[in-house]
Amino acid sequence: MKEFEFREEDKEGLSTLETIARADKFNKWMFDTIYPFCKGKILEIGSGIGNISQFFLNEHASVTLSDIRENYCNHLKLRFSDATTLEDVLLINLSDVEFEKKYRHYEKTFDTVFALNVVEHIKDDVLALKNCKFLLKDGGTLLILVPAFQSLYCSFDQELGHYRRYTRKTLRRIYEENQLQTEYSRYFNAMGILGWIFSGKILKKKTIPEGQMGMYNKLVPFFKIIDKIFLQVFGLSVILVGKK
Repeated sequence: MKEFEFREEDKEGLSTLETIARADKFNKWMFDTIYPFCKGKILEIGSGIGNISQFFLNEHASVTLSDIRENYCNHLKLRFSDATTLEDVLLINLSDVEFEKKYRHYEKTFDTVFALNVVEHIKDDVLALKNCKFLLKDGGTLLILVPAFQSLYCSFDQELGHYRRYTRKTLRRIYEENQLQTEYSRYFNAMGILGWIFSGKILKKKTIPEGQMGMYNKLVPFFKIIDKIFLQVFGLSVILVGKK
């Protein structure tokens, strides 16, 4: 992360991304959860510093990366300059009211569009999904992962600029408002709730403690079992897969 000077206003977001970047087992778990739904030409919205992107490129998937921040895009281009299946790195703003005009060259381009921990940052989430849909081919897949349960909203959410948290029902509603058909949904990372409450609600931390994330990362194999035992009926995040 020494190649670029990241903007001061995103220091909490960058700190969180860097902390999560070191959680290799957790990142791989998230990737393994979403990858079966990602086919063909893939677009990642909000790639950040490439924590999940790296796994797609390791699998030689045909993927285009994107972010709303130019310095993140520059970082991605440099980090993955040798990746043979990286199609492009785009500057994309899902909340742009002139999205269809600005990105008309990418209309119906992608078989899969996915956004992990992005939509909660956008005030008009219905517009955000509409713009994702614009980029999808007919029959394409839209996969969204967002924070779950408004009751868990805390200092972490505030510092990261989250407008809201979701349930399977509320996330499905914005799919339906965009005439997207729900194919699959689940909660993800049940045990993460305990750490989130402790550090975010009780200690009121602004960023995820590195030591806590490191310990969590070591216990991921156990936490994966917990998710299976509880049948993904609750979790720190919610995932929904839909079709155009």
